Amino acid sequence: MIPAVFLMGPTASGKTDLALKIAAEFPCEIVSVDSVMIYRDMDIGSAKPGKEVLRACPHHLIDILDPAEVYSAANFRADALRLIREIHGRGNVPLLTGGTMLYFSTLQRGLSVMPGANARIRQRINRLAAQYGWEVMHARLEQVDPQAATNIHPNDPQRIQRALEVYEASGIPISTWRARSKSPVQEFRPLKLALIPEDRSLLHQRIRHRFEAMLENGFLDEVVALWQRKELHSDLPSIRSVGYRQAWQYLAGKCSYEAMRETAIIATRQLAKRQLTWLRSESGLTRIPAGQEVAGHIFGTIHSHLEALTCYTTDA
Repeated sequence: MIPAVFLMGPTASGKTDLALKIAAEFPCEIVSVDSVMIYRDMDIGSAKPGKEVLRACPHHLIDILDPAEVYSAANFRADALRLIREIHGRGNVPLLTGGTMLYFSTLQRGLSVMPGANARIRQRINRLAAQYGWEVMHARLEQVDPQAATNIHPNDPQRIQRALEVYEASGIPISTWRARSKSPVQEFRPLKLALIPEDRSLLHQRIRHRFEAMLENGFLDEVVALWQRKELHSDLPSIRSVGYRQAWQYLAGKCSYEAMRETAIIATRQLAKRQLTWLRSESGLTRIPAGQEVAGHIFGTIHSHLEALTCYTTDA
């Protein structure tokens, strides 16, 4: 089986820095697992590595789409599997890192077989959401699919929309469709590393400081450039992402600058909480304390993992 390294963790936990250290130590190629870094011109708000870093250590699946385009978990799985094979074929190790847990889950467990997109139903759901709000639509989801509603946050319109769309198209809850799906045969074996903060309050501080630094570094100018493009709107997945959604509302005159800043920080904390909840349910993790210098035994663990699966050796 192809050896791979998964580096997971909540937002602002230090995944990028650690991934670069691992790539400097081992013959790895980094594959981004981030649903916002895929978009061009969305650099500051996604905490995308700088251009100098990307020149020195190229990352796959960064800057591959325009913000007007849509990218699904299915698209990611197809791209990631292709890259895993290609990287392995070059004699290197795939290092997949990011915080989009749905992508990690889809890559490992495959896609649920369920009805495809239905534009007519989706448009009707969006009209109702615009009229009544996504909290009301989430309450509707609780009625038809309590299990899905438990796993989907009321502030996650994309997943609420999809769950309601599947139910209305088929009469079968999306959770039932997923339960019927079979796990795929894996062609890779990952070492799963997880950066987990020991002190949640320190993570919250990092989130606040990072967003305030984004604002100082021109985040609003970045969003203004997107705002001026007529084809972009608030219902696109790119614009609904954390930080960009709040800045878009500010530019639309729906909130003050101070409210935008605070709601973006709160939304990022909520995202981190959901990421940590997902990680707690994931098996086979090697936990790494976030915010601390990574102990040398972590690199030993990576070396042992790769050596056990391949004839990989190093002069170190």
